[in-house]
Amino acid sequence: MAIKTNNSIATNVANISMYTGTLFIISAPSGAGKSSLIRAYLNQQPHQAKVSISHTTREPRPGETHGEHYYFVDHKHFESLIDKNAFVEYANVFDHYYGTSKAEIEQSLSQGINVFLDIDWQGARQVRKKMPQAKSIFILPPSLKELENRLIKRGQDNSAVIAKRMQKAQAEISHYNEYDYIIINDDFDASLNALNAIITAASLEQQKQAIINKQLLADLLSTQSN
Repeated sequence: MAIKTNNSIATNVANISMYTGTLFIISAPSGAGKSSLIRAYLNQQPHQAKVSISHTTREPRPGETHGEHYYFVDHKHFESLIDKNAFVEYANVFDHYYGTSKAEIEQSLSQGINVFLDIDWQGARQVRKKMPQAKSIFILPPSLKELENRLIKRGQDNSAVIAKRMQKAQAEISHYNEYDYIIINDDFDASLNALNAIITAASLEQQKQAIINKQLLADLLSTQSN
């Protein structure tokens, strides 16, 4: 009995990324609920996703731990990583560097773990150039008034800071059209369901399923003859 296998399956799989996890860029103006949605998803799926840990040159704040909140490094080390093209994105904010390690992301993706990048639209542009397979999601508030109310209720900023955040919010929102998906965070549970749907859809893309189910597809497309 001879078994003939459709060689196109193996060829197609060899030509695509071997990542079975998905990189998700998630951006939003402050107060839109981005961090809360990410935390809620991670509570539901603690072993299937993680938030990327950034490198930074600033000093740890009270309660922050190296390797958990950030990788705290000095300027010389950070700049050596820039020279090695080690970051998918980085920025200098108030004389401190912040950057996202490409190697760490790739390691997680290769293990089938989804990775969230909590970054702004400028960082998102950098990431897309280096990792075009990433999916991007923009979280919008239902209105500017509601966004302002959330910032006030949060109780973290004074009125002057809130006013600056509101000015910045409109500038950030103007970049919504650079993203693959939009979630309007009016009802939190509905928004969490939408985030789940996007992540599920990404996991079912043909290229990922071709990798995960390589043997099954080969068996289904094999022919048998006596």
